[in-house]
Amino acid sequence: MDRRLAFLTAFLGFTGVALGAFGAHAVKGALEGLPDAAQRLAWWETGSRYHLLHTFAVGLIAVLSAHVTSRFPNYAAGLFALGITLFSGSLYVMTLTGTRALGIVTPFGGVAFLSGWVALAFAARGLGRQKEAPRPGEP
Repeated sequence: MDRRLAFLTAFLGFTGVALGAFGAHAVKGALEGLPDAAQRLAWWETGSRYHLLHTFAVGLIAVLSAHVTSRFPNYAAGLFALGITLFSGSLYVMTLTGTRALGIVTPFGGVAFLSGWVALAFAARGLGRQKEAPRPGEP
């Protein structure tokens, strides 16, 4: 298991749970009574869901990276972290500020997520391709 990716997974998981709880309690209470409160809470929930889902993907990559010699696992993890920052981050900020213009950033995070899944597919192609050492007496 890659130690840096395991740490990144722990960090992303901690922040994902903390922000999810913050949204369910503090943000929900702060938005009460606003005409767009339901929409803004939906943004937070979407950001939190994608944040945690891609945290698990980074954890998978941390394990996968020990079995693949290519750099694709690192690319995938980096793209997922970037996606969390851009996609979820923009939704968190939109929720808190009500500034819909920040929605222009959100699709870039989505593209980072998609690119991360493509990089993960390339990483997976390297699984099982390691040549077994010949047995004694075999050429």
